[in-house]
Amino acid sequence: MKEENIKSEYQRKVDKSLIPTCNIMGVNIAAINMNWLLKYIDENLSDIKGDYICVSNVHTTVTSYEDAAYCAVQNGGLMAIPDGGPLSSVGRKRGYSDMDRTTGPSLMGEIFKISAEKEYRHYFYGSTEETLKLLEEKLQANYPGIQIAGMYSPPFRPLTEEEDKNIIENINKTKPDFVWIGLGAPKQEKWMAEHQGKIDGLMLGVGAGFDYYAENIKRAPMWMQKSNLEWLYRLMQDPKRLFKRYFHTNTKFIWNAMIRGK
Repeated sequence: MKEENIKSEYQRKVDKSLIPTCNIMGVNIAAINMNWLLKYIDENLSDIKGDYICVSNVHTTVTSYEDAAYCAVQNGGLMAIPDGGPLSSVGRKRGYSDMDRTTGPSLMGEIFKISAEKEYRHYFYGSTEETLKLLEEKLQANYPGIQIAGMYSPPFRPLTEEEDKNIIENINKTKPDFVWIGLGAPKQEKWMAEHQGKIDGLMLGVGAGFDYYAENIKRAPMWMQKSNLEWLYRLMQDPKRLFKRYFHTNTKFIWNAMIRGK
């Protein structure tokens, strides 16, 4: 994707400059915590629909450092929240004392908890039909009164222009407040950037969040989450896929962000 193609004419109704950020390896990571984020979303939801939030970690940050177009995608949304513990740790060392790890799955859970009361409507885009069916069953059981506006599992191929237009129309017909995107990085962030201003809901790229809430996979114990060791738990769950990624990105992050101060 060329950098000029991901720049949108989308005009925000809120002032993005009021969101505190810490630049880490070129990515403007929101220097926030969960309480700040939930309050911000609650107060501004009607004005931030059509925009997107990136859930950023070491992998997406290193990828952004190596790919200018993807970096522009990360920086082009409403904000990039610190899903990875190392991001918030670097931020605090750089003077952002209130910056804390704010994971995509945790954000989903906090929003799901208040959805019945707030009458939030949710759309889920991504994953497989099987996972979406499980996700719907588990959410309805665990969060009584939650409104699932719609779900769609896209094909594993590029969509035609007509297909994409139909998907946008179908999503918007459901009048969602939140549009959760589960395509995995970097695909989900690029999808959100391409649909900025076209989707009438707040888009959030949450990666494995669909699988967590469908209960296909388990999150790390809370003590590991609080100790920034959730990456190790995920590595133990899927070593073949994640070992090479973690070795590549973690070493580059330590060298560039922690040692060189990028």
